[in-house]
Amino acid sequence: MNDGKAITVNNQQKKRVVIVAMSGNMLLNFAGPADVFTNADKCLSLSGSKMGYDVLIVSPTLNKKVVTSTGIEISCQHSAMEITTPIDTVIVAGNDNQLQKSAYADFCNWLSFVNESNTRRIGSVCGGAFVLAEAGLLNGKKATTHWQLSERLKKEYPLVEVNTNAFYTNDGRIYTSGGVSSGIDLALALVEEDHGKDIAVQVARRLVFYLSRPGFQVQFANLLPVYESSNLAGKLHSWFSENLHQPLDIIRIADHLNMSPRNFTRVFHKQTGLPPAKFIEKLRVETARKYLENSDMSLENIAEKCGLGGLVSMRRTFLRHLMITPSDYRRAFRTSLKTPGINDVMQPDL
Repeated sequence: MNDGKAITVNNQQKKRVVIVAMSGNMLLNFAGPADVFTNADKCLSLSGSKMGYDVLIVSPTLNKKVVTSTGIEISCQHSAMEITTPIDTVIVAGNDNQLQKSAYADFCNWLSFVNESNTRRIGSVCGGAFVLAEAGLLNGKKATTHWQLSERLKKEYPLVEVNTNAFYTNDGRIYTSGGVSSGIDLALALVEEDHGKDIAVQVARRLVFYLSRPGFQVQFANLLPVYESSNLAGKLHSWFSENLHQPLDIIRIADHLNMSPRNFTRVFHKQTGLPPAKFIEKLRVETARKYLENSDMSLENIAEKCGLGGLVSMRRTFLRHLMITPSDYRRAFRTSLKTPGINDVMQPDL
């Protein structure tokens, strides 16, 4: 198996999972899904089933070397191009850096020929979506990637329908997932798809991981667009922060800048891509997130301080933007250096 020749499946009863570890990415991008499928194979074996997984981690280049972002160099037994079909699942794990098209040209060419006749499904983790897009596999498809990479994916591959929020998504036989740990979410979903919930739950328990993350099923990107400090949003940043607890209507903001409401709305929308009212609502949520993460302030005080109205109004706004309640968000993202007390654990789901 180490002679560099093409390899074939040696156990037809097991589903072959080929995980392509892209250079420059985090270990968890490929180690997470690999651990899911490997543990699923163990769980299936213990249950008496022979229908497990044959997992291979391969390189996208012929030299079979993968250098991770931590500096660890991995020597794979095989490159992807040495594998002949049948393959059940191909997962391209990572590629957070600018795609080196020349280095991965052979791999992208190989991937473009991975089709329904020789591979049941294809997936990606994080920046792996760029590789699928480069191979033409995402044209006209819904896909996701890490939220920090989503705008670049939209710009470089306009034929891809990018969904920034989802942990993972699928369109037909193509599966994509967001950043890093989302690859574990995707792999667990694929195991459940193959062998049912009971096996997937056993794997999740082994990994001390949620089978389905409760209450927050979206990536938590920054809600606000990137903007220059010299434009209106930048000039208003401090003033907005000081006055979030008050009503911020268009007339008041325009008066503060000595502009007409109509001109202010036009310029602000052009510079940020958002109407002022939507921008302010997102800013209120972003500010509330920081209080939930880093303070012991009560939900009532946070709602008042951020201008989100009462608890019911804040809950509704959080669900609309983040698909999670404020109390669930605090439990999930409060600073790890603070041990939650009984009041945090028993706090109502608001």
